[in-house]
Amino acid sequence: MRFHRIGAALAAVMTCTAATGAFAETALKFALDWKFEGPSAPYFVAIDKGYYKAEGLDVTVDTGPGSVAGIGRVAAGTYPMGFFDINSLVKFRDQNPDKAVKAVLMVYDRPPFAIVTIAKTGITKPKDLEGRILGAPAPDGAYAQWKAFVKENGIDASKVTINNVGFPVREPMLANGDVDAITGFSFSSYFNLQLKGVKPEDITVMLMADYGLVLYGNAVMVNPDFAAANPQIVAAFVRATIKGVQDTVKDPDSAIDSVMKRNETADRAIELARLKMAIRDNIATPWVKANGFGGVDAARLAASIDQIAVTYDFKARPTADDVFTSEYLPLAADRMLAK
Repeated sequence: MRFHRIGAALAAVMTCTAATGAFAETALKFALDWKFEGPSAPYFVAIDKGYYKAEGLDVTVDTGPGSVAGIGRVAAGTYPMGFFDINSLVKFRDQNPDKAVKAVLMVYDRPPFAIVTIAKTGITKPKDLEGRILGAPAPDGAYAQWKAFVKENGIDASKVTINNVGFPVREPMLANGDVDAITGFSFSSYFNLQLKGVKPEDITVMLMADYGLVLYGNAVMVNPDFAAANPQIVAAFVRATIKGVQDTVKDPDSAIDSVMKRNETADRAIELARLKMAIRDNIATPWVKANGFGGVDAARLAASIDQIAVTYDFKARPTADDVFTSEYLPLAADRMLAK
């Protein structure tokens, strides 16, 4: 029966109906891709300003294992909703056709996938990676795009040594000269290297979006059984999150306070700069400013799947409609960002 199929998703959501409305006390667990850092501000702003509460939601935000590995948490229903890489979702859907996880809100219109290096390596362009050592965590969202990056830039991958490093040692290994470059999110590696004493002017960030990749980035995703049983909750979460994003883009200096309340050991200046970099490069892009936050260009999304297919052999290739739906989005006029 269908009730058995939605059991796992509903286990993560506890609903208590109060006199004020059907979703007055609905607890919802949401998984981030990574730690509580600057770019996670919109969700905490939405909590602190009562946007989720106004929608009848009691949202708990948890850290995650990376923008790839966390998709399985949503598929299993451990988290009804989460924030992960849509390109990895394309591959996940191909490998797991019975687990129809779908993105409902695009956050990184321009993905932060990057190759990062430092001045002493002499690496200034993609081809310079040949003959070098690339530090790349296996579950890293940026590394997941490596083959497409290689193809687009004519890199001889056989000449690049891949060192599967852990997330915590990635930047330290680059700073210490143990690897020549790393894969990572631009706003993570750039500032993490500064925390390791590398001067900003000595850091080179090759954003993959500047080198041929038309891919989207991280998006809010939902468990299919949970969405089918609770469409109002999904739409409510999306609406409140968009308000958090709008406030964050308008006033990042205030928004960062919501992150610092939950990560008191972080460096406020670094996290604010990290947030502003994400807003500039990944969130408030020209397309988003013109069309509203949270949606996608269907033709571009389809083209991104074509690009994935260049270096990935699909068995049951998903379509753009299989991996993203706009059905939970409010009107574009309600999704505009400050210019």
